[in-house]
Amino acid sequence: MSDPVLLICGPFSGEERSRLEAAHASAFAASPDEISGLPEAARASLRAVAYKGHAPFGGTAMDALPALGVIANYGVGYDAIDVAAADARGVKVTNTPGVLNDDVADLALGMMLSLSRDLEAGSQLVRSGDWAGRALPLNRKFSGGKAGIVGLGRIGREIADRLAAFKMEIHYTSRSEKDTPGWTWHADPVSLAREVDWMVIALVGGKETENHVGAEALAALGPRGVLVNISRGSTVDEAALLDALEQGTIGGAALDVFLNEPDIDPRFRALGNVVLQPHQGSGTVETTMTLPVSGARSQAKAGRAIAASSSPAARPGGAFAKRPIQACRSAFALCISTTSRYTIQLDTLCPKPGPGASGDL
Repeated sequence: MSDPVLLICGPFSGEERSRLEAAHASAFAASPDEISGLPEAARASLRAVAYKGHAPFGGTAMDALPALGVIANYGVGYDAIDVAAADARGVKVTNTPGVLNDDVADLALGMMLSLSRDLEAGSQLVRSGDWAGRALPLNRKFSGGKAGIVGLGRIGREIADRLAAFKMEIHYTSRSEKDTPGWTWHADPVSLAREVDWMVIALVGGKETENHVGAEALAALGPRGVLVNISRGSTVDEAALLDALEQGTIGGAALDVFLNEPDIDPRFRALGNVVLQPHQGSGTVETTMTLPVSGARSQAKAGRAIAASSSPAARPGGAFAKRPIQACRSAFALCISTTSRYTIQLDTLCPKPGPGASGDL
């Protein structure tokens, strides 16, 4: 049996793990904290990590993998990965932008519709057998409202496009005004909140956006306003949000993300004005099948960057410092897998050096 070269780390499904394990000699760790517990010989041969999840992946975990060249995050961001620590160690970090956009946007709309029409209560009424004895209260019209997108990036744009189809007036925040079909730009979430009924957070996670939506913005949103969060739990002041929901400062919330997942604050469970989901924004079969392909393409791009550099950023003495082109071909191919729809060939993504080319740059 060959030495493992790929570390599969995080809550991958059995099907995802099986595809990666069938394609590459691999090892598994349920979380970054478990990496140091792997046999030393296995850790020494591991060159790439396929990472999924939100547990912090820091320098200590990277140091346990002396030949590490790339961490491929299977998600739209990489806020769980210490990028500065990776840079200092010559480790490339990649993600899968664009793959999750539709699923996350679809879920945002689904939660908003569920909250406005109280679909959960309607389903429970039908299931109870008591439909003839009582009726649902009148609910809230969804179409034609005013929606504000906090962060008009790829996912935010998809959400806005869907809401526009519901005849909504669209407002948004971003670092600067963007080319839109007449949507209204705001410089900050407070001014946006004053103008809208629905406030959708679509920011990246990380320190820069921590508590970006706070108590002042929630107060500006008002008692009919609804907060929707499909980004990260850290982007909203969660304590202020819970206070606002309990006190009626805002009308409700639709949330797919929380702090301290899955051990969320128990105050959420007691609320009747919320729709809560278990961070399943990208959780569809179709996207799960696409992620390894996108991850492989991102890795190949990172590999080309190393191979093209005259002074590659690589860990001194590591595999990437010695033979970057060969390392590119071996390490950045690791998460390429065969699915029922895709077969990605390494030579397409990271070509072999031509005749006479040196593997050392």
